[in-house]
This record gives sequence, structure tokens and C-alpha cells, in this order.
Amino acid sequence: MSNNQINHKVPLSGRLSYGLTDGCGNLLYCIIGSYLLYFYTDVFGLSVATAGAILLFTRLLDAIDAPIWGFIVDHTKSKYGQSRPYFLWLCVPFAVFMWLTFTTPALSGTTKIIYAVVTYILAGIFYTGIQTAITSILPNLTRRPGERVILNTFRMVGGNIGAFICMTFTLPLVAFFGEGNEQKGFSYTLAFFGIIAIVLFIVAFKNLREVNVEKIKSIPIKDSVKAIKGNWPWILVVIANLIFWIALTIRLSTVVYYCQYYLGDKSLTVFINGIMLVQVIGMISIPLLVKRFNKYGTMILGFILVAGGHMGIFFVGTNIELMIVFWIIASLGQGIACSMPFAMLSDTVDFGEWKTGIRASGFLTAIGSAFCIKAGSGIGGFIPAAVMNLFGYVPNAVQSSTALFGIQFVFTWLPAIIFLCGIILMLFYRKYEQNENNILLDLAKRNS
Repeated sequence: MSNNQINHKVPLSGRLSYGLTDGCGNLLYCIIGSYLLYFYTDVFGLSVATAGAILLFTRLLDAIDAPIWGFIVDHTKSKYGQSRPYFLWLCVPFAVFMWLTFTTPALSGTTKIIYAVVTYILAGIFYTGIQTAITSILPNLTRRPGERVILNTFRMVGGNIGAFICMTFTLPLVAFFGEGNEQKGFSYTLAFFGIIAIVLFIVAFKNLREVNVEKIKSIPIKDSVKAIKGNWPWILVVIANLIFWIALTIRLSTVVYYCQYYLGDKSLTVFINGIMLVQVIGMISIPLLVKRFNKYGTMILGFILVAGGHMGIFFVGTNIELMIVFWIIASLGQGIACSMPFAMLSDTVDFGEWKTGIRASGFLTAIGSAFCIKAGSGIGGFIPAAVMNLFGYVPNAVQSSTALFGIQFVFTWLPAIIFLCGIILMLFYRKYEQNENNILLDLAKRNS
């Protein structure tokens, strides 16, 4: 490793293209976190218990492919690079199976459930490949920690814009394309988003370059697994990220229920989801926050803000104005807490190489990102469905007072409690972050 590689700065076109990758992924995949539970229960025609079971089963089963994709990336050697080619190879199948997931065929009974399971799993498999490439390419774009934070900020801002477009315009586009038929509307909307995502993934593929990737050797699977041994910062980041995605999925998937049944106005969903764009402020501020509070402290700040925002929403009840204020606070925290693990994972790849001599960027980042997102979304989709079912929720019906309390609880206190658990892990991460510069210098000496 040369000093030029340590100090390599990615050009603006590369930074913007890295932002496009997560923007495209979120443009499609965030529809799952925000609307799939609603789609299954109120559009596709499944009971809330069945929908919740599908979300849990498929996500946990599908999450197994995360380490497999990591192994695949670690063994990839092509003229395009190690991680970069997957933006080109996977963008079309990812878009197609996302479209099929939100398309309602003329099926019934068990056959309909099997269709939902198969399409959801396949969409998730291809998303894992895309997500693994997005995260694993970061350590290979630059060795410079500060540059990685900047690149990750571009990624998170791009991802947030993709998520904002998805969550804000999905329901209006469903109404526009469907003309009163939500089944038709969801199918056409996903096709529209899919075409956009394919084009932008290809643009990102053309503009990104991996540094010195031709010298990265393929490593046996058993060596990839060995990169975990003693890699405590990686373990802490993975658990914290899993906790975040469980809570985030609960937060996002219950907005539509909270607005429709507790606040009595489903149209508020679009407005409230749109407000989440303020999380870009949190993302943009991360380089400054990291300089002031370090990475672990910035992550803790994000957890505190998003948890406090949800607790505040509970106490203001149906006061929409105050609810929006606390929703903004939570969104700022979400932007911060969502961004940090992806930047920190690159540092744990360095730690793993320093500790074991094995640089398994694909394997470590696949579990730290795609596995956490998918397992977290599965668990986070199941929990509110199970709780609402326990409290007596019935789709497309007037809800009992007990069911309304259940909806309020899963939207406010449940995610808040889970978010707060992540703080404990970051307190332990502190000592590892303090040693990062020494690790980089030591690696530079070994590889010179």
C-alpha cells in the first residue's frame, strides 16, 4: 500500500456516482419497508398474520445469501473490477423481480402465498448482490478514512433522495397509474421506478473506479470467515446496524397505519414521508459531527434523536403539528444513524486485515450491510404485524380502541426502545476507533 493510495481522493463524478448507487437501490427497495406490509394486507389480499409470517420467513431465509454474495465478490476478478461490475450485471434482474413482487396475479389460496414468497425472495437476492457491491466497493475506492466518510455521505444523501422519491411519490403514482385500482397502480409504479433505476445504475457503473483492485488476491471461503476472528469492532457495528434496521422498518412500515387509522387521514402518509427528506441535513452534517464527536459519538447522537422523536410523538397524541415537529427530530437522527455503520464497516475491514492478515471486504461488508438490512427488515416487518394482530387489527375495517392503541404503540414506543439499545454497543466501539490511525500506518508498513 503506497501513500498515494492512502491519500487517494475520489473525483466529484465518482462521488456523485457512488450516491447514485444507493439512490437507485432505495428507489426500489424502500417500497418494501414502507409499503409491502400494507400492499400484502390491503391490496394483495392477505391477512395481517399471513403477511407478517411471510415477511419474517422470507427475510430470514433470504438473509442467508448475504455471506454468499460476500464470498462471490471476494472471488471476483474482471476487467471492470471486483465490486463495480455487479451494478451492471444485477440492475435488470433486481428491477424485474421488484416489479413482480408488487404485481398481483390472478391467483388464490396457497398458490397466491407461494407467488408472494418466491417473488419477494428473488427480489431480495438480487438486492443483496447490489447492496453488497455498493458497500464492498467503498474500501476499494480509497484508503483514506476522511475520504470514506465523505463518499459515504454522498451515498447516504443519494440513498435518501431515492427513498424520498419512493416514499413520497409511490401512493400518488399508484393513484395516477391505477385510476382507482391499487393492484394495477402498484404494478405500473414499480415498472416506472425500475426503468429509472436501471439507467442510473449503468451511469454509476461507467463513472466509478476501484483503486489497486487488480492486486487484491482471491481468498478461500474459510479465510473470509477467519477475518471475523477477533474483529470486535466489526461485530459491534453489525449488531448495531441490525438493531437500527429492525427499528427503522417498524418506523417506516407503520406510518401508513398510524395515519389512516389513528389520525384518520391516510393522505397524511405522503406528507409525513416527504418530510423525512430533512434527514439529508443530518447526513450532510456527518463529516462535521465526526470531527466533533468521533464516529461512535455521532452514531449515539443519531440513536438518541430518532428514539426521542418517537417518544415525543406518543405524548402529543393526535396533535398533528407537534407530531410533525418530533417526526422531523426523529428523521434527523435517522439520517445520522443510518449513515454511520456503512462508513464504519470500511474501517472494520482494515481492522480485520490488521488482525488476521486477511482483507475480506466483500464478506465483511455483505454481512454488515445487506444481511443487516434484510434480516432487520424481516424482523422489523414481523414484529408490528404480530403486535397489531395481538391487539385485534382487522384490514380495511373500523378499528377497536384496543387495536388503535396497538397501532400507536408499534409506531412510537416500540421503535424508540429498540433504537436506544444501539447506544450500548457504540460505547464499547469507542476504544477501537481510537486506534484506527495506528492500524492504517501499520498496514502501510506491512504492504510497502
